[in-house]
Amino acid sequence: METLSEKDEFCVAAIQTVSSTDLHENLEQAASLIRQAAEQGAQMAVLPEYFCLMGRRDDDKVALRERPGKGPIQQFLSESARRHGLWLVGGTLPLESPDSGRIYNTTLVYDPQGSQAARYDKIHLFGFRRGDESYDESVTIRPGVSEPQAFEAPCGKVGLSICYDLRFPELYRALGETSLIVVPAAFTYTTGSAHWEILLRARAIENQCYVLAAAQGGKHENGRRTWGHSMLIDPWGDVLDCLPEGPGLALGNVSRSRLEDVRQALPALRHRTL
Repeated sequence: METLSEKDEFCVAAIQTVSSTDLHENLEQAASLIRQAAEQGAQMAVLPEYFCLMGRRDDDKVALRERPGKGPIQQFLSESARRHGLWLVGGTLPLESPDSGRIYNTTLVYDPQGSQAARYDKIHLFGFRRGDESYDESVTIRPGVSEPQAFEAPCGKVGLSICYDLRFPELYRALGETSLIVVPAAFTYTTGSAHWEILLRARAIENQCYVLAAAQGGKHENGRRTWGHSMLIDPWGDVLDCLPEGPGLALGNVSRSRLEDVRQALPALRHRTL
């Protein structure tokens, strides 16, 4: 596989799913889409939040929790990365926490050899209430420690974040200078239609980096509706590809020369005073 030093562009794919309440079915859907991403040249693929399960009840994911380094979901991710020879950002999966009734909502990253390269436990937990629609992730999820996590890939430093994190720009500033930020997500239709693209483009513009957001996108078996619109955004804030709804891919390139051009023309990162 070529490194970015050999080739200016690094192909990345955001995978969009409409996950069900069946783990096996969801892994089959993810496997098919990872294969499609690899066949289209992706060197990194990002799965969405809750790609492995959108339960009928919030505590269904607690029953599915795995120990770090052991379990069918982690095995699937590792084998998929190795089989296709790509970097795989595994959306989120439920990992054990010290609380018996809560899990960590965790992103695991695997390198092209199938080895775990990074872990990030979601810090910010979504809460929303309006009319009959309400969510409180803190009931079944324990927040991770308040430290940003990133890893080095051929495209440069890649910052990790999950869904609701998108509303907290201080997390992305704390990551430092990155080439790419990934955002596995399951934004609701209500909040996504209002804020999803605006927030993603803002994070790309203010950090002068690429943003790759992989979302759930459609009407789920459990009755929930997610916004979708998985997309890749460049450092100027331009949307390079977007999938509005349904399973599929948003695909494009992270370009080193584009990053350098934007940062040289408008050196905002060097102009910071706080």
